Amino acid sequence: MIQRLSHATLFVEDQDAAKEFYVNKLGFDVHTDMKMDNGFRWLTVAPKGQPDLEIVLMKAAVNPFFLDEESVAALQLLLKKGVLGAGVFQTGDCRKTYEELSAKGVEFKSPPEERFYGIEALFKDNCGNWFSLTEPKGTEK
Repeated sequence: MIQRLSHATLFVEDQDAAKEFYVNKLGFDVHTDMKMDNGFRWLTVAPKGQPDLEIVLMKAAVNPFFLDEESVAALQLLLKKGVLGAGVFQTGDCRKTYEELSAKGVEFKSPPEERFYGIEALFKDNCGNWFSLTEPKGTEK
């Protein structure tokens, strides 16, 4: 029986730049940063307060397990276009978090707006993945 999701993967072009963004701009913790014997780098980050969900910052590069050259080229194109929607980050105060992240240079696609499910702002990371920053209805301050 499946009990929980422990890892989610985001494709990035530059793992060092992605690590810097997630740690220094979003305030995440580095969970694992190790090189394997074959040179493959396993880099994961986690939001503070949710260490049981590791976000894998996976380099979009040829990998003998699942990425061939054609797939890498497609991923790189989608990252450059900024069209890979990656998920929703929940916050207790969307407007305040929007201001804090904007001040750190995070690029938002839209400012906080009222929605039927709460308050939402859209932003993207420095790799082309975009996210919803959402304050669920009922948690407003």
